Amino acid sequence: MSNRLAALLSTWFPERDTCQWVLASIIETQRSAYRKTGAMMLINSLGKSYGLLSGGCLEADLMRQAQKCWHNNTSVSVCYDMQDDSDIAWQLGIGCGGLVKVLLQPINQANNYLDLLTLKSQLDNRNACFYHIDTFTTPKGSRISNSVLSKPVDALEPLIAIKPAPALVIFGGGLDAQPLVKLAHTLGWYICLVDSRTAYARSAYFQDADLVINQDYPSLRKSLLLPKADAVVIMHHNVSLDALALQLVKSQTNLAAASYLGLLGPQHRTLPQVT
Repeated sequence: MSNRLAALLSTWFPERDTCQWVLASIIETQRSAYRKTGAMMLINSLGKSYGLLSGGCLEADLMRQAQKCWHNNTSVSVCYDMQDDSDIAWQLGIGCGGLVKVLLQPINQANNYLDLLTLKSQLDNRNACFYHIDTFTTPKGSRISNSVLSKPVDALEPLIAIKPAPALVIFGGGLDAQPLVKLAHTLGWYICLVDSRTAYARSAYFQDADLVINQDYPSLRKSLLLPKADAVVIMHHNVSLDALALQLVKSQTNLAAASYLGLLGPQHRTLPQVT
């Protein structure tokens, strides 16, 4: 599974009340660390975890620490310090050489699910936001008040900037687009596949795509369906369709701002003709 938060929350959401859950968040690092402040993972009482905070060194101990959260219904702070040879980090075999502080918080209806429902809604709608993690280790039974904010507040720390997964828009739904979709899905990207040909743009062929659009390109110029793209790949094996897709990318604000534009085919097709 992808480490991206949207994927973790999509797994947690339908099972949120079927067992006990803990949110484990990195709230501080010093020097070298596998992941940085703001990285999160989810742990449940069935012995399953989703996401990684290390290369596998910390996760078993975090599962043990999660038991304290469920038993006392309170948050637990754990510090792993490779500078201290008496620290548990040495026993766990952590090789990064730095310090990692992790906060574990129980997730339940009583604490408003740590506002993760709001956070999931923001990510599902591909909105950027900020997530405040309440780092106070609460007494037993006290409310934990994590919250989602639309803009930063200086007084709140840590305040994690949350961004939706990067978006890849692919024009052309041939057979060679299938491995590209699978690769992007594995990396946790949001994938939009577009093809005007009805025999190509079929959801059954691209089950890992988040959105499949089968529509002629001129009609998409003012459409709100297309996401704000981080990368665009055009791969029809058809010069006319490639040209229409390029025109659409140029005219659509959501596509024109992409950091990468790739066109499958020989280089001379992308160069202006000199007469």
